[in-house]
Amino acid sequence: MVYEMDFTDTPVSTGTTIMAVEFDGGVVIGADSRTSSGPYVANRVTDKLTRITDKIYCCRSGSAADTQAIADIVAYSLNYHENQTSKDALVFEAASEFRNYCYNYRDSLLAGIIVAGWDEQRGGQVFSIPLGGMLTREPCTIGGSGSSFIYGYVREHFHEGMSKEECVKFVKTAVQHAIYHDGSSGGVVRVGIITKEGVERRLFYNTESGESEISGTGSSAILAQ
Repeated sequence: MVYEMDFTDTPVSTGTTIMAVEFDGGVVIGADSRTSSGPYVANRVTDKLTRITDKIYCCRSGSAADTQAIADIVAYSLNYHENQTSKDALVFEAASEFRNYCYNYRDSLLAGIIVAGWDEQRGGQVFSIPLGGMLTREPCTIGGSGSSFIYGYVREHFHEGMSKEECVKFVKTAVQHAIYHDGSSGGVVRVGIITKEGVERRLFYNTESGESEISGTGSSAILAQ
């Protein structure tokens, strides 16, 4: 007897494109919005920019269940830490927590994480935690299945010292290129700008001109269209 796997048995995976860039004064993070279950699109408007604290976010790729569970645990831990110390958590502390879980459970988790945010000690910071649990700080990093299609674009167009709006345009265009070429990436482009003032969220549609945009601040700007 031959058993054919139904699509409902296929693990939900965020085959995706995620990236983050540092600039003087903060960071810009971006991601597509497609969540896949095998060959099927389970959700076309997923928000892969996940809040950890008011000024720290993570971008998730890999298993949707694994990455969401780790993000929830780290967010709870840092919220407890902030309540106990009356101090904002540092970006490196958040990245270290993610690294610990991704490394300690590397044999059972499928999770690639980018942690980005702003704190008073070091300003805007981006940390990459790929599969296996390694932790590195990088001025620009990309991840997910769509990243392999935009390595050349990122290497050619990224340079240190970019302004906030230059970083927003760079991230938006890079994710749009990945969506065009990668079958596992799709939907809209979600962008977050994290500075000492907090988080500004923007959403870009994949129109021909690429200029359609919705913007806002904080959680009110998390839009599904």
